[in-house]
Order: sequence, then C-alpha cells, then structure tokens
Amino acid sequence: MRMEENKPLASYTTFGIGGPARWFAEAASEDEIVEATAWAREQGVALFVLGGGSNLLVADAGFDGLVLRVGLHGISIGSAEPGGEASGQRIYRAAAGEDWDSFVQRTVEDNCAGVECLAGIPGTVGGTPVQNVGAYGQEVASTIERVRAFDLAGRSFVEFSAAECGFAYRSSRFNSTDRGRYIVTRVDYRLTLGGAPTLRYADLLQAMQDAAPEGKQPSLVDVARVVRRVRLGKGMLLVDGDQDCRGAGSFFKNPVVSDERAGEIAASCSEMPPWFPAGVGHVKIPAAWLIEQAGFAKGYAPGAAGISSRHTLALINRGGASAQDVLALAGQINAAVEARFGIHLEMEPVLVGF
Repeated sequence: MRMEENKPLASYTTFGIGGPARWFAEAASEDEIVEATAWAREQGVALFVLGGGSNLLVADAGFDGLVLRVGLHGISIGSAEPGGEASGQRIYRAAAGEDWDSFVQRTVEDNCAGVECLAGIPGTVGGTPVQNVGAYGQEVASTIERVRAFDLAGRSFVEFSAAECGFAYRSSRFNSTDRGRYIVTRVDYRLTLGGAPTLRYADLLQAMQDAAPEGKQPSLVDVARVVRRVRLGKGMLLVDGDQDCRGAGSFFKNPVVSDERAGEIAASCSEMPPWFPAGVGHVKIPAAWLIEQAGFAKGYAPGAAGISSRHTLALINRGGASAQDVLALAGQINAAVEARFGIHLEMEPVLVGF
C-alpha cells in the first residue's frame, strides 16, 4: 500500500474545502484496511476514514493523522431465501467503495424496489448505513440486511444485522455510540423484485404527476430519474461547474419537536409550519422553513460562503471559501433560528480536523 504525505484533501470533498492530510492511503481490499489501521496504531497517529467526501467539512489546517480512503469495489447478487427469488426478495452485497448513485441505478434497472427515492445522493455505499441516508420517503434502514465492518478495537471483522445497527433518523451506532470504532467494508441490501416505487413525499408526488402521463404507473427507473431532476432543481445533484452543488447537501438536520412545541411555533407565525409525523407525540419540522422564517433566503451571500440559490438548507462554497467561513455562516443561521424559535439546529456534515 502506498502511503502519501501532506496530501491535499479539498478535491476529495464536495465542498472543495480543506487542508492536507499528514498521511494518506487508499485501501482496495480488507487486507489493506487491516494493514493501514495497524500502521496508524503503531505510529500513534489519528485515523479518519474517507468515503465519497460528500458529507464532511475538512478544517483549513487539514488533518494531522492518517486519512484512509475506502476503495473496495464489487457488487454481487444473492437470493434472500434458500429457494431463490420466488419470495420476491433479492439481496445485493455491495462493497463500501461503490458509488451510491450508480448502485441505485443498477437496482432500478433490475426492477428492484427499495432505494429508488435515494437516487442522485452523492457518496459511497459505505456511508449509507453510517448516516442512515434518507430522502423522499425512504431510508436505507428499511432495506439494509447486514453490514460488514472492521472493528478497530477488536482488530477483527464483524457483521451486524439491521437491528444491531441502531438506526434512527440520520443516525446509527456507527456515528453515535460507536463513532470511530468501525470501518464499513460491505453493505447487504434486501430489495423487492418487481416491487412498486415508494411515492409518499409531496414534492416527489407532484413531480411525478408533472412528468408521467395520467393513469400511467411509473416504473422504478422513472422515479429515480424524476428524483434526480428534483434534486437538480434544488442544487443537490452534483453537476460540474454548478456553484450550488459545491457543498454537502443538507447542512442541517430537520429537528424533531413535540406536538406541543409545534403548536407554539404555529401560534407565533403568520403561516402554519409544514411538519411530518415523527413518532407518537412528535413531529419533524423542515429546517429550511425555520431558516427562512428566521430571515435567511435562498442565495444569501455574505461572503465566499453562502446559501444555495435553490435550497435554503444547503450551504455552499461560492469560490475560495474556507472551513471557518462555512462555520461562521452556519453559526449565524443557528443563532437566528434559536432566537426566533428556541430550536438549535444540528449540523449534518462530519467535521474533520477541528
């Protein structure tokens, strides 16, 4: 395995921001993951595992340790039942380094339902269980069968069932209680062969009605294509040269509040806030709505870091922005939302090197 020193990291992130890694290596196999992590342990240096770079903000000073990029590739297909696919279920075993959107496209072309609404999301397969990636009415938690990972504490490979992953809204054991302990190397997804697409999210339903002839049942390929179109309209599809894409997607999580608190927010506003059920006695309020109500509009640009011109929830690098510029803008927005609603917005991107 080749070990590089002082490797610039900005080009490995969708933000295009960040200083160098003191050491950098790419693992193309599980054996190389073992080798690289053993080296970091022997040298006593910090370790950060890099996937697609779509959900992180790297410090301007970089990372004073080893950045290990997971480059494992390969997808295999197996049946969910010993008797084959008669049950309508199919298992996809995808290596962690596989491009997520390409994987989604393969599944919809295979007419397998379960992740079609997650098309267009940047990043790799290995990152999906960590954050419990979700959008437009779907989460990977509902399709993940098993996660294989390297346990840095036990120095061995382990496998977790979906129940053992501790999935919750935008979280799992891998980014909460066991943050930094496991390196995901493979994810198994249980999808439904010939299943109907998930169409329950208002924006997607409207877009599908506009795109498909009346009375025609959309295919999984149709849904994935329209999802990408919706994401493009919000600046959340990676397109070369598009400034609105130079970010980390949704910068803040949608907060979950009690029904009582939601009622108080509604009473304090001139319009009813949009919300979605989030368990008994709780609802989820879009962070974008809170940000707009707190006085920030699409395209807000106080400096090199700004808000996307197409989506209030996306903070972007308008050109030459530093990590500190982004954090300063995030802090300004959060302070205004707290002052207006008493709600602290939680950041989605992982902070590296801070």
